[in-house]
Amino acid sequence: MKPDSARIQKRYDQIAPYFDAIEAVMEGLVFKSWRQKLWEKVEGYHILEVGVGTGKNFDYYPEDARITAIDFSKKMLQQAAHKRSRKNITVDLELMDIQSLCFASNSFDTVIGSFVFCSVPSPLKGLKELYRVCKPGGQLLLLEQVLSSRLALAAAMQLINPLVVAMAGTHINRTTVKHIQACAFDGVRIDERSGDMIKLIEARK
Repeated sequence: MKPDSARIQKRYDQIAPYFDAIEAVMEGLVFKSWRQKLWEKVEGYHILEVGVGTGKNFDYYPEDARITAIDFSKKMLQQAAHKRSRKNITVDLELMDIQSLCFASNSFDTVIGSFVFCSVPSPLKGLKELYRVCKPGGQLLLLEQVLSSRLALAAAMQLINPLVVAMAGTHINRTTVKHIQACAFDGVRIDERSGDMIKLIEARK
């Protein structure tokens, strides 16, 4: 694992037991409704969730699907495993880095993630891996926090980004839509309900 990945992994291992509590307010006010919108778009039988974290998306999993979920934080996966047992969710949990997936090419009907790429050291490398494991005609669904399109706010986000990275290991200045467009995905579109800094992104292989 690269040094940047190891550093971020360590951050998430440290906060894993408190992660749900830390994000509880934003989860209730904003993120929960967006997660539901995201998972309503899932198609196909074999689904890959990247950056499963503590399992915040478990409540939205489709019933008639085979779901594999990965994360690069062992402690986050432990929280997800506890939640899986408590909620009686059927999902295969795997310790894995999105930048180097141990899956065969063309494996999944839908690849999905929520608020993941702010923590990926090499976003393009991660997206290329998602493209590789997605089946031809399959879809990529991402819910991501991105850099604001408002110049003053974007400048402020760029200014404080190094501090946020140092404290939390996440980047608040990512241009994830442009990164996806730079890959080989077709039909990249933004859900019309998306806001300035939270984007529901859809793409096809």
